[in-house]
Amino acid sequence: MSDSRVAVVTGTSSGIGLHTAVGLARKGLRVVATMRDTGRAGALRDEAARQGVELAVRALDVTDRDGACACLDDVAAEFGAVDILVNNAGSATFGTLEQLSDAALQKQLDVNFLGVAALTRHVLPSMRKSGAGRIVTVTSNGGVVGEPFLDAYCASKFAVEGLMQSLAPVAARFGVTVSVVEPASVVTDMMKNLDTEALAAPNDPYRDLADTFYQTAGTVMAGGQTAQDAAAVVVEAATTDTPRFRWQTSQAAVDFVGLSLADLDGSKVLGAMSAWLD
Repeated sequence: MSDSRVAVVTGTSSGIGLHTAVGLARKGLRVVATMRDTGRAGALRDEAARQGVELAVRALDVTDRDGACACLDDVAAEFGAVDILVNNAGSATFGTLEQLSDAALQKQLDVNFLGVAALTRHVLPSMRKSGAGRIVTVTSNGGVVGEPFLDAYCASKFAVEGLMQSLAPVAARFGVTVSVVEPASVVTDMMKNLDTEALAAPNDPYRDLADTFYQTAGTVMAGGQTAQDAAAVVVEAATTDTPRFRWQTSQAAVDFVGLSLADLDGSKVLGAMSAWLD
């Protein structure tokens, strides 16, 4: 089965992004898999070979606005206009607000919010003019439920959810579908790659709480779904004939996100998250 549409996926060196890119290629789409450092493309290329598909790999750093948009222009020139954009690249910083510098907050916004906004804005004109297109952004259950010691991460994910929810009804008037995908616990390298300065300060008054939450979160993440399973939902969101705005990748995600979406006064969310500190 072939599909002439062009799909661009960010953050494809590992995890959900890697398997999303390969999954879209398996559906016959022309896939451009992007990552900040193409020297880390080995796992992606190996998985594509195992699955018997081909895809193009390009360097794209979402925090380099000009360079990222130039990459999209190059893709359009080589392959044609981008029909599907999957915003997957992201990062996470560990720490409660008192521990976070302005630079740490800005870094999270640059990657998880401003980078997504810039890429989305860049593909919208061609999608709008063609009267078709699909924009899928991988957010997180942390884009709906604020989690202790993930203040900056959750703030950036809340922001991108708000952006996309505001954009969705307007884009739909021009034939462009906007969706968000909210994974819960996924077995990836997220915990290993967290910036965990908060855990390194022995006299920090938050130290014990941070240790407890970090251990709890690590246990929850270790028991999460596979990146392949989460990616399958991203692929479905990007290609289905019956799109919707919000997708969760597992029953755990449905249950967790539901804490907030059905919690009008916030008490259930705060109660559940407080328990993670005990």
